[in-house]
Amino acid sequence: MVTAATRRGRVLRTGLPRAALLLACLAGCALPRGAGLTSEVLAAGAYTTDGEAVRDFSVEPVTRETLPVYATWPALGEPALNWITRQAEPANRIIDTGDSIDITIWTSEENSLITAPGQRYMSMDDLTVSASGEIFLPYVGEIRISGMSPDHARERVQEAFASVTPNAQVQLEMTEGPQSTVALIGGVSSPGAYPIPNQDFSILELLAEGGGVSNALRNPQVRLMRGESIYGTSAERLFANPGLDTTLRRGDRVVVQEDDRYFLSLGAAGSESVHEFTKQDLTALEAMSIIGGVTDSRANPQGILILREYPTSAVGPGAGSPPMTRVVFTIDLTSADGLFSAGRFRIYSGDLVYATESPLSSAQAIISIFGSAVTLAGRL
Repeated sequence: MVTAATRRGRVLRTGLPRAALLLACLAGCALPRGAGLTSEVLAAGAYTTDGEAVRDFSVEPVTRETLPVYATWPALGEPALNWITRQAEPANRIIDTGDSIDITIWTSEENSLITAPGQRYMSMDDLTVSASGEIFLPYVGEIRISGMSPDHARERVQEAFASVTPNAQVQLEMTEGPQSTVALIGGVSSPGAYPIPNQDFSILELLAEGGGVSNALRNPQVRLMRGESIYGTSAERLFANPGLDTTLRRGDRVVVQEDDRYFLSLGAAGSESVHEFTKQDLTALEAMSIIGGVTDSRANPQGILILREYPTSAVGPGAGSPPMTRVVFTIDLTSADGLFSAGRFRIYSGDLVYATESPLSSAQAIISIFGSAVTLAGRL
């Protein structure tokens, strides 16, 4: 006859060995993980003939002492564009090629060469300034007025007519020609060609004329095309520094476009994705915030890695250059120095932010599975 005590004995003899067998299997098998351990990622990738481990990348800690060194290394993914600082000009209108000039000459002479009997003035309208900067005036000939203000040109014309009619008084009006414009191509609510009202017309005034920079643009970038040259800066810098409010010239073209820089996040991060830059200068701490931090139950806060690849031309032996093309920067978010340093370490376009797996997560998974197995064995 099989009693209850006999059945309990059988459970103890059969259930516990099964749990032990399960534990042995777990110990010999690697549990699936979403990210590598810090030691795994930083493991050497090659070996010398004598068996010494050699990495094919450089591992650089981000600390207060190393930040000044990294600041001298080449910036990656940044547009290599200069910008023109502001050169204040008098807010005058300047006559240039293609402008239209209206001239009225008043005289008190009865028998003047320039007026018919009974007339006291002569009008000459729509005189176009030639490519050489001149206009033609009867009895005077060609007279150069390009580069002059309307007042200066009026005085010049009046002096020229002094030999024809000594008492002449000249009235001059100027209309900017089609060449006296700048083009605002995009990134604003009202793109188009805008006339230059005076020689001190600046790029911020142009953007205001176009309705301002669009709020839909992420970290908008301003590009100025002048002749064959292209200059660039961010709208953030332009708005913050009055010295960058460039004075425009005729024929300038201005484009406002969205920032196309990005970085990636993988591993035990809050999100695994491609992230756009939200501001001109992005730090590692800000990048961690953008990706949603790290997964509390999985990530190793002492093993945040920034993977970056430099061009071969940037590598050098001195402290001012990266020692290898492939560099892994390590960040420890559990120390005050690591946090402060991460807040000053710049992220460049194309960087990979990798949150490694904590060794404790695998141990916790094994303990959890073993606990479940023991519970199951006890129920059996």
